[in-house]
Amino acid sequence: MRTLRVGQTLSLRYRPRALTAVLGCLLVALAVGVVTIGGGDYPMSPGEVLTTLGGGGTPAQNFVVNELRLPRVLAALLVGASLGLAGAVFQSVVRNPLGSPDMLGLTQGASTGALLVVLAGGSSAALAGGAVAGGLLTGTLIYALAWRRGVHGYRLVLTGIGVMAMLTGVNSYLLTRGKLMEASRAILWMTGSLDGRGWPELTPLLIALLVLGPVVVVGFGRSLLMTEMGDDAAHSLGVRVERSRAVLLGSAVVLTSFAAACAGPVSFVALTAPQLAKRLTRAPGPNLVPAACMGAALLVAADWVAQNLFAGRQLAVGVITGMLGGGYLIWLLATQRKAGRI
Repeated sequence: MRTLRVGQTLSLRYRPRALTAVLGCLLVALAVGVVTIGGGDYPMSPGEVLTTLGGGGTPAQNFVVNELRLPRVLAALLVGASLGLAGAVFQSVVRNPLGSPDMLGLTQGASTGALLVVLAGGSSAALAGGAVAGGLLTGTLIYALAWRRGVHGYRLVLTGIGVMAMLTGVNSYLLTRGKLMEASRAILWMTGSLDGRGWPELTPLLIALLVLGPVVVVGFGRSLLMTEMGDDAAHSLGVRVERSRAVLLGSAVVLTSFAAACAGPVSFVALTAPQLAKRLTRAPGPNLVPAACMGAALLVAADWVAQNLFAGRQLAVGVITGMLGGGYLIWLLATQRKAGRI
């Protein structure tokens, strides 16, 4: 651990390996983002993309970069960062690497809200609102059901798995009640896609991340680190455990819900990003900032693969994260079993 001092009053403690991991993830995310913006039917070199982003370029390049492709890349970065940060909070609170919004039923709750809007013939903006409302109501329900003089991580996971199973059945029923066009629209959204995402879709998520990111990292990051040692130890160190846990879980639920509203329930990013970040940093604790940067790098890279895996045919980014995340989950379960944890 080293300390960076700015003047006589401001100092920042950091781990060199964690800082290197954060910078590496950011570099990968930005590099893949530039390459993604330069691809497609109107190809541009990385130099032309950077020139256009800097205010230069022709009118055609400005339109392609700033109006068509940049919002999609920014949506990938923001959704990935939000899911990575939310996953790190959940896994730290429940003290389980399987504790992520995917496994606790929050994405299924967001899907239920979106499906109800689709069946009611709502607009895309209403669909996003339905996803946020569904995610928030599901998070509140899981927290209330898991409460018994406090929320224990193991009880929260079991409650979340039960709610997820129920909502999966509800979503399947809702799909059978819709007309063909409505069901097709709902299935496409539930796959998780960044296609056609623009400034109206990503602006609410950007605001949520700008507000809640500092709350989680700066305001309650130390409390989260202390609670990983156990509630009794955290209490003895002056941490108000239940208050911190409620704020952190509430922030993670909101971030997950707004991410789902922007791109649909993109699977496995919240599960894998915190674990990969922890392996890179080799540091104890929730690794909040590395997890957010890893999530952004993972999702923008997955979107590039989705656009270029098959020539002339684009896949939804949720297909790529599902395939890669499913393999990671199998590997994680195998290592946990080998270690005797399950």
